[in-house]
Amino acid sequence: MGRISDWGIAVGVAAILLIAGVGEHRPGPAAGYALLVAGGLALAARRRAPVAVLVATGLCAVGYHAAGFDVFAVAYLVAVYAAMRAGRRAATIAVSVAMLAALPLAALAAGQSTGAAFAGSRGVLEFAWLIAAGAAGEALRQAERRADEAERTREEIARRRADEERLHIARELHDSLTHQISVIKVQAEAAVHVAQKRGEPVPDALLAIREAGREAARELRATLGALRDDDACGPNGLEHVPELVERARAGGVQVTLTIEGDRAGLPAALERTAYRIVQESLTNVARHAAAATATVTIEYRPGLLGIRVVDDGTATPAAPVAPGVGLLGMRERVTALGGSLRAGPRPEGGFAVHAELPVA
Repeated sequence: MGRISDWGIAVGVAAILLIAGVGEHRPGPAAGYALLVAGGLALAARRRAPVAVLVATGLCAVGYHAAGFDVFAVAYLVAVYAAMRAGRRAATIAVSVAMLAALPLAALAAGQSTGAAFAGSRGVLEFAWLIAAGAAGEALRQAERRADEAERTREEIARRRADEERLHIARELHDSLTHQISVIKVQAEAAVHVAQKRGEPVPDALLAIREAGREAARELRATLGALRDDDACGPNGLEHVPELVERARAGGVQVTLTIEGDRAGLPAALERTAYRIVQESLTNVARHAAAATATVTIEYRPGLLGIRVVDDGTATPAAPVAPGVGLLGMRERVTALGGSLRAGPRPEGGFAVHAELPVA
């Protein structure tokens, strides 16, 4: 759209210059008409190369003035405005001074008298109009800069408020969860230690509780660290998925892990999201599904990472599962990365979670 408008302005200025030239000289030198049109059309590139367009329009104005056309240098004034708006103040002043000096010299070289040469140059470029064009460009540049600074200030304020909120959440999590998780972990480890000391078999459920407590403590530390430092990356990624599978097996569910394709370098946020999907899915299998078996499939495809977790639990389409916080959290994570998530009962029974994440 910007390029079309630039060409529209350029063609319009070229037409104005040509009409003015035809009205002054009928007929006139062909070179003069060509320079009138070229000066206008050069404005199409004023955003990309403001100084080059400034020089080009100035040379065209000097050229058609030397050819006998005392046409007002509209194209040069537009180029001055564009150059000042782009912040090329020194170049604009230097070219304009050279332009003001060159116009009467060009007329003298064409054979005009001294008085006619200076009078004609004033007709081509008035000093007051030159100052007005430069001042307009500089004023707009300053206004745009102030708008950019105001936008940056708003972004900094929003970022600071977000940091404060993250720190508040971190403190609340630390105060509310750290003590309880520590108690669970210590009690489980103490129970395992006592059983081993007495030579009694340690129940698998107790071992699973101990491992879950340790993992919860690690997860909480990582979460608190990420909240306190927005650039920090959690430690868990796709390489830790086998550990999740082993813990689910220790809890009594026969879990099969299948990996298809070759794992390449993936963004840390995508790896964390994939890990959380598998973790939440297996947690739901252990807590709610009453499943005997489950399969975890990770597919590395060009530009896409697929995660599928399927169980043979009691869920059926006739009794849909109400989405809990875990499923909502999964969906939010996937949506934030531009992916898709399908989660629900299977026609043959059981529950399936299928996520597809684009690899940027």
